[in-house]
Amino acid sequence: MTTQALYDQWSATYDDVVNPTRDLEKRACESVLADISFRTVIELGSGTGKNTQWLAERAERVVSVDLSEEMQAVAKAKVTAANIEFRQRDIRLPWRFVNKVDLVTCSLILEHVEDLDHVFREATKILNEDGHFYMCELHPFKQYEGSKARFETDEGLKVLECFQHHVTDYTNAAVSNGFTIAKMDEWFDDNDRSKMPRLLSFVFGRTVSVART
Repeated sequence: MTTQALYDQWSATYDDVVNPTRDLEKRACESVLADISFRTVIELGSGTGKNTQWLAERAERVVSVDLSEEMQAVAKAKVTAANIEFRQRDIRLPWRFVNKVDLVTCSLILEHVEDLDHVFREATKILNEDGHFYMCELHPFKQYEGSKARFETDEGLKVLECFQHHVTDYTNAAVSNGFTIAKMDEWFDDNDRSKMPRLLSFVFGRTVSVART
């Protein structure tokens, strides 16, 4: 099954099962973006609306984007703010979501995207000069251990197609596409830094002098 089809299937139970990765990313998003001002947002990988309401309370406009129509159906049912627009799109294709925004957020989806350069290249096209790009993904260390997006069904375990990205894959793709690294954090279960980090987050800023076409 395709990634889209599997997420459509996962949508039925995504909010109901224990998911430390999902819950920790929500905490990371709110913590990292707490002091960043933004009026317009593109939310990539919005899923069932984990971060959507929080973003909508702080922005004038949120464009919430996800590959899965069924995931978005769940989000639409529970997040009904008037300043949210939902778009079902594949970020591996050219982005046609909106003209310019102050903030792009990307949550727990890049393990399904092989070409990171494409993501940063598209992000720099739609960000305002003083905009920010927040990204939070499964930590490479977890990937090295074999961790992948997966869920249980009545038919058994479903494992999604994933690509392994190293820390330098993110930073090199960012810098080569005109971004600076404003902040990088590692996120641990129960904030226990003696254990393997679960998530890696970045805030990237625009390097205005670099022009990409």
